[in-house]
Amino acid sequence: MNTIWIVLPILTLLMFDLGLTLRFEDFGKVFKHPWPIAVALFGQLILLPLIALGLAWAFKLTPVFYIGLILIACCPGGSSSNVFSRLAGGDVALSVILTALSSIITLFTIPVIMSWATQMIGESVGITLPVGNLIKQNLLLMLLPVLLGIGIHYAWPKASAAIDKVLSKLAFPLLMVLITVFYIQHHETILKNIGQLGICVTALILVAITCSSLLSRLVKNSKEQRRTVVIEVGMQNAAQAIAIASSPFIFHDEVMAIPAILYSLMMNIVLLIYVFSIRKK
Repeated sequence: MNTIWIVLPILTLLMFDLGLTLRFEDFGKVFKHPWPIAVALFGQLILLPLIALGLAWAFKLTPVFYIGLILIACCPGGSSSNVFSRLAGGDVALSVILTALSSIITLFTIPVIMSWATQMIGESVGITLPVGNLIKQNLLLMLLPVLLGIGIHYAWPKASAAIDKVLSKLAFPLLMVLITVFYIQHHETILKNIGQLGICVTALILVAITCSSLLSRLVKNSKEQRRTVVIEVGMQNAAQAIAIASSPFIFHDEVMAIPAILYSLMMNIVLLIYVFSIRKK
């Protein structure tokens, strides 16, 4: 069973739910809160891929895992970040707009970065990237569901709130189902590489959230904003990375999705510990 037929509906639902929570006036927060938004986007769109590049080289990952690690680092914020921000006492409105902005911006940055990474690392071992197919899939699975969600939000606000209430609760269980199916199919490869790759992925998360926290302090973000920035930078849309890696129209390589699977597990563990430590204080 190809996991692509599980991940595609999940990704579409997650992006549709994001659209249900968005309002056009939310984008005005970019001008009201430029520093926390700038720090979060810098951490997520520039810092995270650079750290992934350095760690993949330092850990001497195979080309498939090398590209897979950069892929998950290039993806936008995860849909559960607003829930984590709420639990951590962060700025939930800021979390929503950051997830939306990163989802839109990465429509353009992912093709550029992954095209470069594939040419530099993958082509020597036969890994190629059909950039046109990547752009089409991202537009179809990322942008269109968000726009549909926004439209329903404005046309039927009460129905929109009811749908969001259900979908927001389904996001995490659906992701766990995907991870479980993926593990069953690829458990031998995962167990064989979990030591090296698991440490590399965990280091990526820890270094990224530490740097983003320090940058937030440097620009004097509020406590709530700082917590949200840390969560946004640490929480990536693993479903999108899996969809790109395993799609028969793009890389068509489920092994390439293993870094995203491990990242998804570790980001939840690390950020749950982060939230727990804040709530305990």
